[in-house]
Amino acid sequence: MTLRVVLADDEALIRTGLRIIIDAEPDLQVVGEAADGAEALTVTRRERPDVVLMDVRMPGLDGIAATARLLALPHPPKVIVVTTFDNDDYVYDALRAGASGFLLKRTRPDDLTQAVRLVAAGESLLFPAAIRRLAAARPRTPVPGVDRLTDREGEVLTLMAQGLSNGEIAARLVVSAETVKTHVGNVLAKLGARDRTQAVIAAYESGFVRPR
Repeated sequence: MTLRVVLADDEALIRTGLRIIIDAEPDLQVVGEAADGAEALTVTRRERPDVVLMDVRMPGLDGIAATARLLALPHPPKVIVVTTFDNDDYVYDALRAGASGFLLKRTRPDDLTQAVRLVAAGESLLFPAAIRRLAAARPRTPVPGVDRLTDREGEVLTLMAQGLSNGEIAARLVVSAETVKTHVGNVLAKLGARDRTQAVIAAYESGFVRPR
């Protein structure tokens, strides 16, 4: 199965570089390009890609608003934010809007293509240190569902915020990976989170987990 990718960046040189990297992989294919958020919406509706690589700073409709609109489509793609700086508030807002993670524009080509595969498979690109740093500057706000977490679900969410995988959480809590998967599913459902990244953001914003 070939994964279909759309590139959204206002710099043609960046799009060209990304296209060369992605099209060199036998299981990946660039099916469209966009120079701004509005064009990204149009191309995505037409091509129905699996993954959109989205720049956040674009003229007109920026990557944050475009991400939110893409994820409201009947058949939404996964979105990976591609950015120059990992301490950019735009990145945090795009993750809050539902992006599955972010990559720096200096990311190694192999890491880029692997990220596309992971996100297409339903995984999140979780960078705990960056999210913690960005969340530290945000005011604490109530997040519905946090108060409904069981003690065990709270433990799982805390470990998720540290960047641990299901297998690592299972080893830490001395339970099966399947049990952890169930707890993670319950956490996402109670927080109304699309994925682990949004759950971790909710944990920090609510003050359930405090940035150190």
